[in-house]
Amino acid sequence: MAFRIRRMSASLLLAALIGASAPPAAEYDLLIRGGTLYDGSGAPGVVGDIAVKGDRIVHLGGKAPGTAKETIDAQGLAVAPGFINMLSWANDSLIEDGRAQSDIRQGVTLEVMGEGTSSGPLNPQMKKLVVERQGDIKYPITWTTLGEYLDFLTKKGVSTNVASFVGAATVRENVLGEDDVDPTPAQLAEMRRIVRTAMQEGAMGVGSSLIYAPASYAETPELIALVSEAAQCGGMYISHMRSEGDRLIEAIDELIEISRASGAPAEIYHLKQAGQDNWGKLDAAIARIEDARKQGLRITADMYPYAIAGTGLDAAMPTWVQAGGLETWIERLRDPKIRARVIAEMKAPGEGWENLYRAAGGAENLIVVGFKNPALKPLTGKTLAEVAAMRGKSPEDTAIDLVIEDGSRVGTLYRLMSEDNVRRQIGLPWMSFGSDEEAAATEGVFLKYNNHPRAYGTFARVLGHYVRDQKAATLPDAIRRLSALPAENLGLKQRGRLARDYLADIVVFDPATIADRATVAKPAQYATGMRHVIVNGVPVLRDGEHTGAKPGRVVRGAGWTGWPDGGRCK
Repeated sequence: MAFRIRRMSASLLLAALIGASAPPAAEYDLLIRGGTLYDGSGAPGVVGDIAVKGDRIVHLGGKAPGTAKETIDAQGLAVAPGFINMLSWANDSLIEDGRAQSDIRQGVTLEVMGEGTSSGPLNPQMKKLVVERQGDIKYPITWTTLGEYLDFLTKKGVSTNVASFVGAATVRENVLGEDDVDPTPAQLAEMRRIVRTAMQEGAMGVGSSLIYAPASYAETPELIALVSEAAQCGGMYISHMRSEGDRLIEAIDELIEISRASGAPAEIYHLKQAGQDNWGKLDAAIARIEDARKQGLRITADMYPYAIAGTGLDAAMPTWVQAGGLETWIERLRDPKIRARVIAEMKAPGEGWENLYRAAGGAENLIVVGFKNPALKPLTGKTLAEVAAMRGKSPEDTAIDLVIEDGSRVGTLYRLMSEDNVRRQIGLPWMSFGSDEEAAATEGVFLKYNNHPRAYGTFARVLGHYVRDQKAATLPDAIRRLSALPAENLGLKQRGRLARDYLADIVVFDPATIADRATVAKPAQYATGMRHVIVNGVPVLRDGEHTGAKPGRVVRGAGWTGWPDGGRCK
């Protein structure tokens, strides 16, 4: 040994001495120690460590050997897979603020968009209309396809991962515009081609929203044709069904028919029973879904944990008056004869359309929360009944006036659902969760309008109010249905669970304190109890505060041509 040292150069000898005294390089980038690990399977939690190197989980279970660049003490805390927001409207909010504050602070690591409409593909006329109809959040459209939009988000920088369905209404508008017409065989073939292209770009499947114009103009065979293309690419069908109230069971039957005929699994967006007359239909709804599942169809649902819904005043008016788009709808409402007919239909059960105005049981159960027109913003948070009284007009006339004056559908909350039904749905084994809202912040442009409190509270409310306080579900099973279940439904690769070699989307929270704070009156209040959120191995929330990191990626469906096998499109 002495001989060899004598033969070394002075520089090599110095390097050898330094190397011998230096500590070993950290084996991990992040080490989460001593937390209760819930892997997403629904199994009880186990105390242990989880270690991350790069963007992957490299150790899970007992005490991890070695050292890490950063260590989180998770003793007494729950450690779980990142949560999946199955119904996100973060399309615009992520452009405004990529931090996704309201969702990150609840543990959401994946935003899944595309309820009926998607941010691509857009033809020139559609781009023009989107820009003209923008509210407080404004931006130029620099993309055309759905894939380009998702890439735009991640290149700009977002804290969550992003994914999207292609909207059935968006596909329809590309070919048919916003009119109430049926496609010709050639037009339907073009619509199918658009779906296939979106699937090859990574869409999760086809999403529909069948109570709204122009989506409501699509008949069942049209939807089967579009969803069949998604099925051939390993995608699924997900739908805001044609009815959630008076024709709820019939709407479930249509969804099941589309699934069976197309070969695609199907999910019901925000399952509910809208209107007191329909609250007793939950048993029948569950029976329909479970019967289909027993027959081998994969039918699932998602929900938000509130008894109040959020949409627009378009859901209070018949869809025939909305044919041709927003501008045509507003122009028709200026015609006294059409206005009188609309008012008469608002007061009656919806014939061929979903009348949420009547389902809510009165104007006192509608709360206007989203205006474009600065002159109308002082009305934010008032009931339609209060605004009507202020103006000395009927609620129906007032609703029509507000749409005309604002040049928009006017964001509106509707008191529609039964709290008992919401609680019962929370525990269903095939139920996942979605906010049906944007990823907002308690600052800037987001304070110019009111969100539904679900924007700030959905996931924390599930874990706090319903799991911990109401015992509507167990914690391990709720975590499963916030993570692994939606990941499996979407066919995601190496996401949705805590497992070795899986991508490191991880949340650390306090089960004893996690809670929603947002209310209808004061929605812009962050949830509490979420301590740490890691996205693709990068800490985005640390000790309850956003780090500013934006490591979000596009999560693509099975049909994406970028997969090693070229994608599953047959």
